[in-house]
Amino acid sequence: MSGTDLPLPLVPLLDAVLGVGSDLELHTTLQHIVESATELTGARYGALGVIDPAHGRLTDLFTAGLTEDERERIGPLPDGRSGLLGALIREPRPLVLDDLTADPRSCGVPPGHPEMHSFLGVPVHVHDEAFGNLYLTEKRGGRFTDEDLQLLRVLASQAGIAIGNARLYEAARQRERWIDGAAAVTTALLTGEPAADALMTVAEKARILANASAGVILQPTEQGGMRIVAAATAEDTDDPPSTAPAPSPALQNDLIGTTIEPGSAVLEQLLGGEPVFIEDSATDPRMTTHVRTNFGPSMMLPLQADGRLIGTLALPRRRGERAYTSVERLLATQFASQAALALVLADAQQSRQRLAVFEDRDRIARDLHDLVVQRLFATGMMLESTRRRDASPQVGSTLDQAVDELESTIQEVRTAIFALQQPPADAPTTFRGKVLRETAGAAAVVGVQPSVHFSGAVDNRVTDPAAGHLLAALRRALAGASRRPDVTRIEVAVDARATLPDGRPGVRLTVYDDGTSDSADQGTTTTWQAPL
Repeated sequence: MSGTDLPLPLVPLLDAVLGVGSDLELHTTLQHIVESATELTGARYGALGVIDPAHGRLTDLFTAGLTEDERERIGPLPDGRSGLLGALIREPRPLVLDDLTADPRSCGVPPGHPEMHSFLGVPVHVHDEAFGNLYLTEKRGGRFTDEDLQLLRVLASQAGIAIGNARLYEAARQRERWIDGAAAVTTALLTGEPAADALMTVAEKARILANASAGVILQPTEQGGMRIVAAATAEDTDDPPSTAPAPSPALQNDLIGTTIEPGSAVLEQLLGGEPVFIEDSATDPRMTTHVRTNFGPSMMLPLQADGRLIGTLALPRRRGERAYTSVERLLATQFASQAALALVLADAQQSRQRLAVFEDRDRIARDLHDLVVQRLFATGMMLESTRRRDASPQVGSTLDQAVDELESTIQEVRTAIFALQQPPADAPTTFRGKVLRETAGAAAVVGVQPSVHFSGAVDNRVTDPAAGHLLAALRRALAGASRRPDVTRIEVAVDARATLPDGRPGVRLTVYDDGTSDSADQGTTTTWQAPL
């Protein structure tokens, strides 16, 4: 009787066929297929190997019949390039053996592998495309029969349909997650995050979506290379544990600042706007950085918008983890394009906001100068005129005090005008601006905003050496004030018209605070001088 004439046990077969198509989740479907195959044929052990047709190797292996201890003893996933697994990949047709150990193609069995003899293998196709192979061993009660082969071929055919449906469903779910992720990133970036936070948002979201070990952002350097400026690793979150070796705890710090030097083959592709896909970062000759040994499969995607390359998104996985599929590569590339556009829009939005702030600050500075200072100056002139007309010593003293207070107020307002005219995000370049930055920092620590008085042409007269010494002295004085209790007032005065004890022109810095101390009941005053 030929194999095609054999009656098949229809009830178990129908149960198995219905079972493999009952779930749309791909991982569950594949595991159900191998379990149904072993039960249908009476095999003790079964495996479903998923292959990568482009490289002729296994990318995943689902097993049935093995205990956890046996899996651990077997070790890592075979690559499928040798032995009977490799033979079935190279020649995808059914294979039945009474004793696989006697076959000359059998090799590479690891030491902890269970003893196996009878063997049955059939290929699994999805839409005429090779997907993988079903492997069954150790038929209970004897050898695999032609009937077992027929049953497995029918099951493999139906499994191909079920896998195709599950893959479509999985691709749809992946696409939905990446679209939602891109929308979330766009929303987050357009809420006004600082540039560094925006890059970290893109890196972390992409890392989670790609199930990568790290999400890394690189930006071009002045020398023509690319440097890692933001990195989010799996150790920063409560990711589920992986069977692959984990990167070192200091991986994130190790990544930041890593540079791809000019002339790298990878760099040329990225600067040309082409994505780079790598099977194993640790061994790929195109990878030249010292951190490559931590990673295996990787994607490097240009962040490009309006024809301008603003950076690169790299998504490496740990060594030993599966390579990225074509669907994952496509979705990640689309995400990178969307993220690049969001980064450009966010930067433009922040530029508009900064411009609005500058315009508002400039308006306030003009109003202070044109209205407040002029009125204060006019009031001071009126008081001076009144003092000259009134010869009374008591009135004259009061008017002198009022004029001094007005001059002090005018100096305070002019200092405020200068501060308003400085870009808040930029480091000050003038001595006056540096003094204001130090006092602003002290205000955040002490809780008291120091008042600052400048006399003379401070920015023109104070040289760099003198400025360095005075700024260091100012920091020490403000630090001392922060340690004293009950500080409610801090006064800083810089006089560029001072005369040193030896008669030379100089600059004098005076810092006063009203905090209590062991050596002073009425506050602490400290003075420093430097020649001009």
